[in-house]
Amino acid sequence: MVDRMPGWLEWLFSAPRMKPYLRAAGGDPEAAMRLYRWNVEASEALYTPLHYVELAVRNALHGCLVLEHGRPDWWVAAPLDQGGLALVETARGKCRAKERERARKQGRQVRPVTVDDVVAELTFGFWATLLVSRYDRVFWVPTLHRAFPYYSGRRDKLSDDLRALVRLRNRVMHHEPIHEEDLDAEHARIYRVLAALSPDLAKMVRAGDRFRSVLDGKEDALE
Repeated sequence: MVDRMPGWLEWLFSAPRMKPYLRAAGGDPEAAMRLYRWNVEASEALYTPLHYVELAVRNALHGCLVLEHGRPDWWVAAPLDQGGLALVETARGKCRAKERERARKQGRQVRPVTVDDVVAELTFGFWATLLVSRYDRVFWVPTLHRAFPYYSGRRDKLSDDLRALVRLRNRVMHHEPIHEEDLDAEHARIYRVLAALSPDLAKMVRAGDRFRSVLDGKEDALE
């Protein structure tokens, strides 16, 4: 077996980027490229359920906190720590910058940043952080358990699931290798969280899910 990719491939994809695929393919450049294509397919297949779980978790947690604090910008009244407040301010700053750029391109006045703007800009990691242990008594116990009406387990187990999904989501969105991950377990994790939010939602998402067929094709990519 050879351990180098063709020159054009190293130039366009970079040798460091292809190294994990080449290693997994036993030094076979053709198999490494097939594995790379499979990694893209797997990421694409996971994108849709990850999309649904991120949006549903965000909106469920936001809805509970709005009700609890009686205002749409709940972070003004909620006991967020300094790290959480900094993330909110970062999101608000990004919203302002985006709005200024849109207004410049459209030749109009800059409009104020809305709560919906900020909520949409806050990262999946921010929302997952609301379920960590330091927020147990101020968020989970009085409020956020209601966001998962079909969940009866411990907060830390759900928190672990969310943090793992944040990591998977970031790897998918940043085009990183996921072929060495236990994707079957991660796929099950997605549906565990979806079912905790709404069994109907989980059923709807699963109806269009093609991940299983992609996963079954991994061995073919390496042969």
